[in-house]
This record gives sequence, C-alpha cells and structure tokens, in this order.
Amino acid sequence: MRNFKFVVIVAGEASADLHASNLVRAMMRSDPGIVFWGIGGKKMEDAGVKIIFSSSDMAVVGLTEGFSKLGIIARAAKQIKTILKKSRPDLLILIDYPGFNLHVAKTAKKFNVPVLYYIAPQVWAWRRGRVKKIARRIDHLAVILPFEVDFFKNSGIAVDYVGHPVLDSVSKEYFPSIPESNCPVVGIIPGSRIEEIRNLLPVMISAAEILEKRYGSIKYILPLAPTIDQKFVQSFIEGSRISIEVCESSIYSALSICDAAMVTSGTATLETAVMGVPMVIVYKISPFSYWLAKKVIKTSFIGLVNLIAGERVVSELIQNEATPERLAGEILNILENKEAMNVMKNKMKYVKQSLGKVGASEKTAEIALKMMRK
Repeated sequence: MRNFKFVVIVAGEASADLHASNLVRAMMRSDPGIVFWGIGGKKMEDAGVKIIFSSSDMAVVGLTEGFSKLGIIARAAKQIKTILKKSRPDLLILIDYPGFNLHVAKTAKKFNVPVLYYIAPQVWAWRRGRVKKIARRIDHLAVILPFEVDFFKNSGIAVDYVGHPVLDSVSKEYFPSIPESNCPVVGIIPGSRIEEIRNLLPVMISAAEILEKRYGSIKYILPLAPTIDQKFVQSFIEGSRISIEVCESSIYSALSICDAAMVTSGTATLETAVMGVPMVIVYKISPFSYWLAKKVIKTSFIGLVNLIAGERVVSELIQNEATPERLAGEILNILENKEAMNVMKNKMKYVKQSLGKVGASEKTAEIALKMMRK
C-alpha cells in the first residue's frame, strides 16, 4: 500500500510539455507529496516529473509521416501500459496527442485507473467518430476552447471549460522594455517538429529574401523550440542572403518585439494572436497526407485563431499556396497597410478575450486532485 499519490502524465508535443509542467506545479502547490512519472520534455522534468520517455522522439506531422516513428511510439506505449498494469497509479493525465493517448486510456480503464484528459482531441474538426471512444475511455475532460463544452456534453461526457493555458504561460513572462527599432521586426516561427521545419523553414527564408528586396531593411527573429537542435535550424539558414537571429528565449519574448510573423499552423498561431502580432499562417505536409486530411477535416480553417473567431482573421497559406512569393506578399501587405494591420489586431483582441481568464492550470489541478480523492 502506497503512502503517497502517484500520477502518470503524458504530453506528446512541445506545447503540451509546457502546459503539463504548469499543471504539475499547480498540483504540487496543493499536495507537494505527489509523485509524477510520464512522457514529456525538459519543462516537465524541471517541474519534478520522472521522464520515462522523451516526447521529442514521438512528435510527428501529417497522417503518413508518422510511419517512420511507429517503433518508437510502440515502445513508449508499452512502457506506459506496463506502469499502468503494475503500479496502478491514482490518476492518468493525458494532454492532447489523441492517437497515442486514447490508446493508452483503453489500458487505464482496463485496470481501473481514472483518466483526466486535458486539452481535448479536436474531434469537432475531424474524426468525430472518436467521441464515442472518448466517452468510453475518459472519466473527465478539461477543455480549453469555449465552444468545446457543449460539443462534448451532448455526447454525455463529463467536461469542464478551464480556459486556455497559453494565457497562463504569457502571464508568467517578463517583458523588458525594448528600444524602438528603426526597421520592422518579422518573426519566423517554423514549428516545434523536425518535419514542420523541413517543410516550411526554407519557404519562410525564401519569403524573407523576397521581402528584403521589396521592402528594404527588416530584422528577422526565430524563437527556437525546445524540442529542436539549433544546429538543425542553422543548417537551413546558412547560405541565405539575410540575417536571422535565432534565439532560445521563449516564443513570447520574441513575439513581444515583432511587427508581423510567419507562423506554422498549431499552438503558435494562438500564442501569436494572444501577443497581438499580425501574422500569416502557413502549413505544408506530404501530398498524400494532405489528400487524406481533406477527406476527414470538416472545418473551414486550420488556424486556431480563425477557428475561434469563426472568420478569416489572418491569411492561411496551405499546401500549394504556401509559396515564398505568396508569403512575402502577405507579410508586405501587413507592414504597408496600417488599416488592415489594425483590423487584424482588434480581431485578435476578441480572440484573446474568448479564451477566458488566466488560471487554466489551477482549475485543471483542482479537477485532478478531486479525482484522486474519490
């Protein structure tokens, strides 16, 4: 019989690693004796989680690109299942990463381990059939988008809206006063996964080179995701005709000095919107993955900022539209058209307000602690 609470937590992406670390800290403020094991990254490890498998080894892009990592993912699943079977933790917390996490949740239910899902799978956008699977395998959902509550409640799932954890992360940042630049600053945000960077960083760099010719002097800043080796990013920058500052500070610090940004679709688009930076969303995957995605994704937009607003607040350049020429043209329009820039900023303020208030980590921690007391 254990004399301490034992929690397993799974975060399969870089952004999930950050949100998981904030959740762990919130839980430990209430109960410092909780022992955490899980899948994650450096931020979770710093928060006190014993990392049994690195999430950076598991991150994939697209529906076909994951085949090359099936062996790694299978080993990670086996380790988690063994822990669930032998140790019977007091709670399993799953964050995003639905393909893997819903599979793990099935094992948890088999051994009567309660399951909390934080940052729910976006089944309202694609693969709606997963809702039935979620209802069978998940005990409680903590959702981060306001419209998700009714969607899941209508399927009979216990759900609470906790607000978006991006607001928690921004609130913890310190932004020193920056001297005004004599030229625009453009953020280059190519994603947190290797495949994303391979697909999109060359496009972004070529767009920046076009901008340099058309606009003149521009400063470029690239916040390095913690899952990515700087040498990998530098291999794309070497040989380009422009200077790009690669920084290891947070994405929020980088965005705080940006006038515009090129952003790979994902959590970073919402982070950019919360920081009030006008942007262009870009995304590109393999042709076959794109064909499959078109078959199953049922939304008008892919960018979270546009999905939440319910309209095209910022431009989306997807697949064949994601060319250096189109991207440069969109950024140029932001820099030169102040009226369009201000309209975009005002709409992003609405998106930020829609996310609720700071405190997602604390609210989710309360749910988790209650589940362990049952």
